[in-house]
Amino acid sequence: MKTHNWRARARIDGRALRHNLAVARRLAPASRVMAVVKSNAYGHGMAEVCRALGGQAEAFAVATLQEGIDCRAAAPSVPVTLLSGLQRPADLQDCRRHRLDPVLHHEEHLRWVEQHRGALGSLSAWLKIDTGMNRLGIAPARVADAVDRLRRSGVGDIRLMSHLANADDVSDRRTATQLRRFKRATAAFKSARSLANSAAVMKWPRTHFDWVRPGIMLYGGAPLLGVRGPELDLSPVMQLEAKLISVKTVRKGEAIGYGGAFTAPGPMRIGVVGFGYGDGYPRIVDRASAAPPPAVLIGGARAPLVGRVSMDMLSVDLSACEDAAIGRKVTLWGDGLSVDEVADWAGTISYELLCKISERVAREPVDPAQ
Repeated sequence: MKTHNWRARARIDGRALRHNLAVARRLAPASRVMAVVKSNAYGHGMAEVCRALGGQAEAFAVATLQEGIDCRAAAPSVPVTLLSGLQRPADLQDCRRHRLDPVLHHEEHLRWVEQHRGALGSLSAWLKIDTGMNRLGIAPARVADAVDRLRRSGVGDIRLMSHLANADDVSDRRTATQLRRFKRATAAFKSARSLANSAAVMKWPRTHFDWVRPGIMLYGGAPLLGVRGPELDLSPVMQLEAKLISVKTVRKGEAIGYGGAFTAPGPMRIGVVGFGYGDGYPRIVDRASAAPPPAVLIGGARAPLVGRVSMDMLSVDLSACEDAAIGRKVTLWGDGLSVDEVADWAGTISYELLCKISERVAREPVDPAQ
């Protein structure tokens, strides 16, 4: 739904989403695509993303059972994988009811499935193998036994997966080790396999197998260390915008914002943007080491941040924006200012920034094809 009297908004570009998915397809042409839409589609709005990718992705992936139920409502006919698996035995019946494919990654999950023998219907599942991340998954040596137990319990389609811990670093040979372990653990089975996340889609073609699982790359964020989305032919899906709510001139030596963290070196025009950490902008940005310094875009020009980011506002230097006035649109990230760059300033990753956009920021779909 469009909001006309907006304070802050995240414009979600469906065309950019499909472009980024097409990049994944081009890089992994022999694989099916499981689009990861967990955490409200990385802050972009799950329902809207599912609609924008309808007919484009062969499956969706979420983290929690409730996300799976919400995704099923948005995508009635597309397979949905529950990446974090089961929390309790009753989740198996919920998965069956909502046609969700759980990831089974623990001995306890196998026991729960065995307890439901004869009552699983046509349930499909993924068996997760720990190939070296040491987070979720069964040991490679136990795969044959686990598959046999699932078959005897009536699970229909049993597929095999693992997750890569270091694929974002193309020089890290631990990815090759994980790949070798995965291939060895799954070689005896004809089941469909999945290993590649966004980074592996980009740089580790031997990990592509039957299914790839692009996440951050779908939204235009870079999955590789030291690179930003546009350098990888990824288009930003979220255009995060607010407005100037104040413009004033301060004298040399005057302090700006909480704690007086910034002192004007001379007369300055200062703009106040109606957006802060309560909306999802990172409070901590490293001005000392960033070049160019942390900034927003106003009319295509960079306006550097000054002073501390507060809950509802942040202040910027308008020296390069002579015509800036109250009500002027401000871009926090999007075209011309990558979310990856903002994440670098904050010492974090684009995933976190996108997921933390608060509910008081309106999401506006922009999709000429629909």
